[in-house]
Amino acid sequence: MNLKSKLISLGILGIFSSLASAVQLIDPPSTPKLSNITVFVAKKIVTMDPAIPNATAVAVADGRILSVGSLDDMKPWTDKYPTQINRDFANKVMYPGFVEPHAHVLLGGILFNKPLVTPSPMPNPWGAPFAGVPNLPAAMDALKKYSNDIKDPNETLLAWGWDEVAMGKVPDRQLLDQVSSTRPIILWNGSGHDMYVNSGMINHYGITPDKVKDIPGVGIDKNGQLNGQFIDLAAVMYVMKVAGKDILKPNEVPNDYLYMSDLMQQAGITTTGDLAFGSLNLEAEMKMAKAFSKSPVSSIRVVPVIYADPFKAKYGDQAIQEALNLSQNDNDQLIFQGVKFYSDAGYMPETMKMAHPSFINGSAGVSTYKSAQDFSAAMKPWWDAGFHIHVHSNGDVGNAHTINALQLLQDSKPRFDHRFTVNHFGIPTTAMVAKIKALNAVVTANITYVSERAKLQYNSLGVDRASYATRVGTLVRSGIVTSIHSDAPVAAPDPLKEAWSVVTRRDVYNDGKVWAPAEALSSAEAMKMVTINAAYTLGVEDKVGSIEAGKFADFAVLNADPQTVPAIKIKDVGVYATVLGGKVIPVSETKKPRPLQ
Repeated sequence: MNLKSKLISLGILGIFSSLASAVQLIDPPSTPKLSNITVFVAKKIVTMDPAIPNATAVAVADGRILSVGSLDDMKPWTDKYPTQINRDFANKVMYPGFVEPHAHVLLGGILFNKPLVTPSPMPNPWGAPFAGVPNLPAAMDALKKYSNDIKDPNETLLAWGWDEVAMGKVPDRQLLDQVSSTRPIILWNGSGHDMYVNSGMINHYGITPDKVKDIPGVGIDKNGQLNGQFIDLAAVMYVMKVAGKDILKPNEVPNDYLYMSDLMQQAGITTTGDLAFGSLNLEAEMKMAKAFSKSPVSSIRVVPVIYADPFKAKYGDQAIQEALNLSQNDNDQLIFQGVKFYSDAGYMPETMKMAHPSFINGSAGVSTYKSAQDFSAAMKPWWDAGFHIHVHSNGDVGNAHTINALQLLQDSKPRFDHRFTVNHFGIPTTAMVAKIKALNAVVTANITYVSERAKLQYNSLGVDRASYATRVGTLVRSGIVTSIHSDAPVAAPDPLKEAWSVVTRRDVYNDGKVWAPAEALSSAEAMKMVTINAAYTLGVEDKVGSIEAGKFADFAVLNADPQTVPAIKIKDVGVYATVLGGKVIPVSETKKPRPLQ
């Protein structure tokens, strides 16, 4: 029996053939054009490459890294080719450009540019930050002002960032009618999973109980009338369908995209995921992403991860092939990779699916699928096609469904480097961590569940579950590749603040509370989470995430080293500039809007 026959008889050939074309393979580095070399010299370069962890010079040509070491180490290159020595960063510290593994680029830009009612301050790349609204009366006053400032009484007001826990109120039609009962008002909560509307909105768009009777999450009051609550994604997508043309204005979209790009650049980010790509409008999102990837004002690479449900709704049986076809649009700054599913609802509004125990008030939340079997069946065609699957997963039931569904997928068709990624991982247990390790999955944790949510939500979760939300210490010590993210616009993208939270386990309220200190990690591990681990999470670790020969010349230039400053100061380390493909972008250049050109 020849080797091929033996492999077939053992089933091994079938296993290898399961690695379909959707999997991101390692691309060999392109051959750079060596007509000119730039060597960046810095006080310290932290490479995230364990072979050469620190350096003081990096040579770049044609947007790629040629060599890393000292200035003398560059001589084999610089003696042979024309070279410029750039000493602008001689007193700075360089890291690989930070990688945001879970954000929503266009949606975040749109919503950060809308009237805000977030309880915490929100940065503004082009001006003063939004101060935040501290309580319910202040939030209502802000909404009234926003409404009064709009001259056209029929124009729809969309406000972003309602926090049900901080405000102590889940809005409904009656509450928003106190702002206006005639102007259409849509209030989007900070998790992005729920919307609340007033009578004006319901009447303006002709929404009736009969029209929405088959849509889960649409609230009906005791009289059989709409109560103004649209809970979770199906209901939110309905609101977007009827009102999207009025709240997502095409002429504003380029500015919105640039807003998010500049906000990320000022935080040191050079690569970001765009999770749930296609949720708003696939054609519009594609047009904007392609245009921005080729614009000279762009300062980020974007890795779009498509949202499965709208793709299936649009293309039916051709959804997978259409998703595969997206890679034809790839360039150095736009890299399509993966598909996203939702296991349950939101952490912030306390609608994630809980069971053992439930929320303290007795509520149990919302699950997208009735069972792990149902969830596995939904993902299986994409799994079989070799896709990198990302799953939004928060509550203990949501996490259990996600992990058990992965087990069923592996049992049905084994895959090795599947890179299945659990996103958020809000209420984890030690058993779940062990199962994730056994299944060789990846976790990207929303660390703001500790830094911004723990103090707000321990009354409904208990101090233990609120404390160990995002068990990053347990994950890393278990050998699981772990990254951290902002889920912008859920929180502002800020990798250094996220790293600070990993190391200190403190919250932003400055009261000295440390949440589950045993889950804290070193600053070295925290910085891996926003560089090479985050790149691995997105499947682009062969291109970005560390400073190594062949990778894109993407750097974050900092005023100090987050690994050597006192832990409490990590979030205060300033970003001086980023470098994208060898192009220097000072933070000062992104402080105002510019035309895309």
